[in-house]
Amino acid sequence: HAVAVCQEWERKRDILPYEADGMVIKINDLRVSADLGIVGRTPRGMLAYKFPGREATTRLLDIRVNVGRTGVLTPYAVLEPVPIGGVTVTKATLHNFDYIAEKDIRIGDRVIVKRAGEVIPYIVGPVVDVRTGEEKVYTPPDRCPSCGEPVTRVPGEVAVYCTNAACPAQLVRRISYFASRGAMDIESLGEKTAQLLVDRGLVRDIADLYFLRKEDLLELEGFAEKKAENLLAGIAASKEQPFSRVLTALGIPQVGEVVAETLAHHFRSVNRLAQATEEELQQIPGIGPEIARAVAEWFRRPRHREIIEKLRRAGVKLAEEAPVAEAGPQPLAGLTFVITGTLSRPREEIAAMIERAGGKVTDSVSRKTDYLVVGEAPGGTKYRRAQELGVPMINEEQLMEMMGGKS
Repeated sequence: HAVAVCQEWERKRDILPYEADGMVIKINDLRVSADLGIVGRTPRGMLAYKFPGREATTRLLDIRVNVGRTGVLTPYAVLEPVPIGGVTVTKATLHNFDYIAEKDIRIGDRVIVKRAGEVIPYIVGPVVDVRTGEEKVYTPPDRCPSCGEPVTRVPGEVAVYCTNAACPAQLVRRISYFASRGAMDIESLGEKTAQLLVDRGLVRDIADLYFLRKEDLLELEGFAEKKAENLLAGIAASKEQPFSRVLTALGIPQVGEVVAETLAHHFRSVNRLAQATEEELQQIPGIGPEIARAVAEWFRRPRHREIIEKLRRAGVKLAEEAPVAEAGPQPLAGLTFVITGTLSRPREEIAAMIERAGGKVTDSVSRKTDYLVVGEAPGGTKYRRAQELGVPMINEEQLMEMMGGKS
């Protein structure tokens, strides 16, 4: 029945006063939904029903290349403007160079353009029947379009890389990612400003941001006193971001917010993390061989260690702050806790309270776990593991009582 309702609205989507790319199907029972838990950021009690993407045809005028923060070269199509689902599309992704060859997409082709999820336009393929013979076969670049250095291709991968650490295009995107909301959250530092800083030679790596001077910024186009002060204030404030955010911001391949939090909580400092071997990394729940290899390789590079040292000199947090044990009774001494679900305050705050009371907090449930602290919408894996091992489960109120009624 739920799918039938979605299909009905799929047919009626054009009568809506706004664009819609699908519907959400939820379990109509809050208790069952909570019991199912969350995997990462995905609730098990709901799923998305996506409508088919809208399509149109237009002329492919050119194929150009973007260089990402990790050095991957990604081709994209420049198109004759075409309206799709209420949006005028002028560019579309071509995924990778193998995709262009497999689909035989040529410059000058009439192509089918689709908006996937009503957000990202991509080329489905060419309309071969209307070719005139004037279309040009595309040849992938053998040099980086940004820095001119030769590109490389790893055997077994479709990606083509620029391995030049000083590549300006990579640096601009690394700075933008470093400053993004999920990383260091420097609100006044976007890609346009990053491009200015790189073009003027003021920033040669992400750590240089912390050594910018007001007089340097005032020489940039569009920068007056207030704008320069806001940028410097945003950069200074980012020094207070926790170690896990810094790890995210470094842009280590395979390391997003969740993995960064896991690594920060396990190693507690960048020094310990940098010394970890692939084998040690793989012992951590949630860290597989690819992530372990990417992390170990990143820290092996001397250039990256130099950046870490510059960040240290700048005062960026490169370690988790150990909670100071409170004087007097330690009601949780010798006890190990795991936290799951949403509590009345941030998980980090609850963990710090447990540690101040003498307890220990770990990421995963094991035979050494004494209590699982369960909040709303608990994670299914931890919950089931605690049941299997017979680990006692307590709520936040019971935890506070164990700590002597602290709040």
